[in-house]
Amino acid sequence: MLDLWLEAQRFAAEQNISIVLPKMVSPAQLYGIETEFYAHELASIVVWIGFLQWKYEHGVAEDREPILEKLSNIEHADAILRYDETRKSVEHPNGKPCEPAWPPADFIIGNPPFLGGSKMRKEMNDPSHEAYVDDLRQLYTDRVPGGADLVTYWFEKARAIIEKNKAARAGLIATQAIRQGSNRKVLKRIKASGDIFMAWSDRPWVLDGADVRVSMIAFDGGNETTRTLDGSPVEAIHENLSASTTATKAEPLQENLRIGFKGFEKNGDFELTPEAACRMLQAPINPNGRPNSDVVFPWVNHHDLAARNRGMFIIDFGPKRTVEEAALYELPFEWAKTHVFSARQENDDPQRKAKWWRFGRSGRDLRKALARRNRFIATGRVSKHRMFVWIDGRTVPDSRLFVVAREDDYFFGLLQSSIHEAWSLATSSRHGVGNDPTYNGESCFETFPFPWPPGTEPSEAEDPRVKAIADAARELVRLRDAWLNPPNASEADLKDRTLTKLYNARPEWLANAHRTLDQAVFAAYGWPSTLTTQQVLANLLALNRQRAAAHPTPQ
Repeated sequence: MLDLWLEAQRFAAEQNISIVLPKMVSPAQLYGIETEFYAHELASIVVWIGFLQWKYEHGVAEDREPILEKLSNIEHADAILRYDETRKSVEHPNGKPCEPAWPPADFIIGNPPFLGGSKMRKEMNDPSHEAYVDDLRQLYTDRVPGGADLVTYWFEKARAIIEKNKAARAGLIATQAIRQGSNRKVLKRIKASGDIFMAWSDRPWVLDGADVRVSMIAFDGGNETTRTLDGSPVEAIHENLSASTTATKAEPLQENLRIGFKGFEKNGDFELTPEAACRMLQAPINPNGRPNSDVVFPWVNHHDLAARNRGMFIIDFGPKRTVEEAALYELPFEWAKTHVFSARQENDDPQRKAKWWRFGRSGRDLRKALARRNRFIATGRVSKHRMFVWIDGRTVPDSRLFVVAREDDYFFGLLQSSIHEAWSLATSSRHGVGNDPTYNGESCFETFPFPWPPGTEPSEAEDPRVKAIADAARELVRLRDAWLNPPNASEADLKDRTLTKLYNARPEWLANAHRTLDQAVFAAYGWPSTLTTQQVLANLLALNRQRAAAHPTPQ
């Protein structure tokens, strides 16, 4: 602001124009809101230091006495939720929750706090405001999705202020996860009432040891006509912070629902080493006449898929057993009581605290989908390579996995094809230090148009195209398994044989197996295998729109 003021002053002098900005930019023009006491106190000092530094560096004489003044325009308060203490009640002992008004300003900038939606309750509730997160979500219920990250509330408030013409522009920082899932709906609202005119979709952010990826987003009421994405001019910036329309125009397909799921959220140390599990599984029958195998199962997470399976197990009492029924499984219950109970009593979620012996989320739909299946398909939700693997049906998948409730080779082949990989990359975001692509149900799986809608495809015996995909998938898995577990290999040899290392190297035999699979999948779609990635994405988007129009997904 000071640089712009000085530029205007010099231009006026050069052109012999009367000074149009007689007053120098002042710290009093900067308004702020900060909850942390010391950060609030420091904010005014930092602003003054910057102001005085600029004047010194530009040879502007200091004519203030005293040179520092107390600023009252930086509030010590919560920016997104406050409690009206004059309206206390039994329902609201802290006062009625209300949305705070922000100071009038032309421009809104900031670096709101980064906190995932699933972690908000644990991090933000305190003994004096146990219902803070519930109050926050209820207050913004029609504007911010319930599971959205904390940072999205600042985006929504800034959007609403701009929509009412009380500010011109906003520029905010978020983790790059704002481009995906329920977070993206907040950016969709911004584009509905205005537009995004400048963004950096995915930048490294290293500070105090934290190493994350962030998105930087500038938006207004739609007045700006130029668009800049990642430093380059584009025609439009979509809510996934890309210039491509693939992900933003694709819609969830009704035919894909209730097939793909995130793995179980255990929210506690329920997992067991092979040795601990062995002791429980070999223990005598329990007082209820049942073995511990009722509640002790194999367990896998992303590490077990990408590296070597460690043979871990987990205690899962299921979503219906009471604490009395769970206690009848003596050794597993004692383990859970020792390793889970105390941590759960510190959990701010009343359900998780009261039903501490159960997983954090019941996973009811996932359990129903996997019931009586001999095997299912899984992939890491964040992974450098998009690798799908078969998992035994009795295994409990971790929340860092995405699970597909199908057990046929044909469907496995479709998911492992380059066609599906291209779609998943185009509809994903990036995550973590490695900036690896994510895979989730809402954007990657539920929008993907398979050659035939799931559940309507012909069998291998009925259609040679289905059989060709299934045969190619079986051969790919056979070759991968043979490489991963060669006969007579030493333990040291096996340690270096992982799926990640295999796909990093991508030997010719693996490339050939994928090429054979891809050709079979292209044939099932009726497309030439010479299509470019952009042509494939365009065809998939057209098919998605066609299917969505024929069978709209219930809202």
